[in-house]
Amino acid sequence: MSLPTIPLLIDGKRVESKTSQWRDVVNPATQEVVARVPFATTEELDAAVASAKAAYKGWRNTSQANRMRVMLRFQQLLRDHTGELAELITREHGKTLPDAEGEVGRGLEVVEHACSIASLQLGEYAQNAAGGVDVYTLIEPLGVCAGITAFNFPVMLPCFMFPLAVATGNTFVLKPSEQDPSASLRLAELALEAGLPPGVLNVVHGGPDIANAICDHPDIKAVSFIGSTHVGTHIYRRASEAGKRCQAMMGAKNHCVILPDADREQAINHLLGAAFGAAGQRCMATSVAVLVGEAREWVPELVERARALKVGPGTDRKADVGPLVSKQARARVEKLIGAGAEEGAKLLLDGRGHSVKEAPDGNFVGPTIFDGVTADMSIYREEIFGPVLCMAGVDTLDEAIAFVNANPNGNGVALFTQDGGAARQFQNEIDVGQVGINLPIPVPVAWFSFTGSRASKLGDLGPNGKQAILFWTQTKTVTARWQARGTGPAGVNTTITLK
Repeated sequence: MSLPTIPLLIDGKRVESKTSQWRDVVNPATQEVVARVPFATTEELDAAVASAKAAYKGWRNTSQANRMRVMLRFQQLLRDHTGELAELITREHGKTLPDAEGEVGRGLEVVEHACSIASLQLGEYAQNAAGGVDVYTLIEPLGVCAGITAFNFPVMLPCFMFPLAVATGNTFVLKPSEQDPSASLRLAELALEAGLPPGVLNVVHGGPDIANAICDHPDIKAVSFIGSTHVGTHIYRRASEAGKRCQAMMGAKNHCVILPDADREQAINHLLGAAFGAAGQRCMATSVAVLVGEAREWVPELVERARALKVGPGTDRKADVGPLVSKQARARVEKLIGAGAEEGAKLLLDGRGHSVKEAPDGNFVGPTIFDGVTADMSIYREEIFGPVLCMAGVDTLDEAIAFVNANPNGNGVALFTQDGGAARQFQNEIDVGQVGINLPIPVPVAWFSFTGSRASKLGDLGPNGKQAILFWTQTKTVTARWQARGTGPAGVNTTITLK
């Protein structure tokens, strides 16, 4: 039986690629090849950009009210197709169905926020700023924009990009991850079904060549990237050198600081979920626990609770931890676990070689916990992107803050405590872009911006919220004077003064 092929989406139509380069899309729980995805040709990317450029002429002048109505229909379609999208995510990514459904829900938040575009895209107006002179700003779209997304959130990450981009009047070319493209493609098709005109949203697949071509293309005005630090740094530099606006949300090493006065049950539950959910394949996963003082006595309970988590295929709704996305990812994670043990960290729970009876070929790594981790160890310096929790102990909150701030990354951090004064000190002194208080993964609701910082981010403006509106638009300032004939200033004004 021939395998299905993943099409491109250009000018509102599914297009079969003419490329000679294809990649298998593999179910990570079973190793079944479920589809083949094309690495699009340069000509196919050019066609997608040309379609977006042609569509921009009409879409930028479409009323805010009509753009808002498209987003309203889109959010309802997302609700109606949550189950379908979640199944596609689980089949190609591996995360559990409840987690995949939650991902669709977080993407839906952004679309709901885009439904408010009529009040979000407002300029400013000053009447009589000078004698008979009015000054006002217009918040205008940029043109053709593009997004390049990682594999770990094939619905949520595209939603961090194109809904607000197109709602503000831009057109868009999306390059989803080639590892799990089906959910991203289906998401785009639902947006077209909601009423986006042909060409407003296009999808091309591919690897580094297409990503580079997006950075270089003269008709693309802005590029958004979410993925690894290595790739993100390259994308940001290349796109910026080509004169484009660019944002790159990249790698992380997220810490969770636990004070001994924290609610023990709450803190342990949240820490385990944040460390091992999605098999640790989240840029906001908690990969380091910093236990302060007597909280270090909780380590045995943490280990036993982690040992009890169920590892299994994502289709098993009772599973807590699904497979890693690929054999290569599993090999890398297991290699880093070995390095951690060799470098002197105490391996309290080893998830290597984990087998699942109902899915013997899956890319499974069980929950893994290290204690006594220091800042010079590879398991601390590198983003493992697997179900591995590193633990370190300190005596005071001040030491914990210093430990976190010494790490170059700044995506997210959490604190568990019942002391409001300690929480206030923490949020004031911590040098990390997103802070959770008694909440382990501080990704804010979509009407607030994603504000990762330092080595986790390149570019001044992040996705979502007010920053996203600024990123996808440009401000035009108009200074105008309308006077009755014959009432203007007498004589020629050769100064810079408004008279």
